[in-house]
Amino acid sequence: MADAPYLVALALVEFAGKRALPLTGKSQSAEAADATDPGDDGRTLALELLLRLWQRSEEGPLQRAAGDPSLLLVELPLDVMSEQLPLLKANWVSSGDTEAFLGSLQGLAIRAWHITIAKYEPVSFIAWP
Repeated sequence: MADAPYLVALALVEFAGKRALPLTGKSQSAEAADATDPGDDGRTLALELLLRLWQRSEEGPLQRAAGDPSLLLVELPLDVMSEQLPLLKANWVSSGDTEAFLGSLQGLAIRAWHITIAKYEPVSFIAWP
């Protein structure tokens, strides 16, 4: 399972004007890694992340920091997730350079989607970029 990719949901947001990048993730099975859509695992991670954002909303006004790609689901190799993602996160939180963060994340991701929803529709995963 060490070679299995890791599925990570992350949100580029601001709470009361302070940047934050909460995330949650889980290991992928081989079958899930081969699927075209992140499916139930993706929906579960999105829900967990959004509930964490909801809980933190008492800190102040919540705002997306990057428009549509503010809520992302990415598939990363485990070593990238554990070694490089924390550095990218720290750099973005301190610098606010969203373009650099998104470009670096795209370069590291195996696959990526932004998460969206429309009225009366289920959660959708749109290939990103």
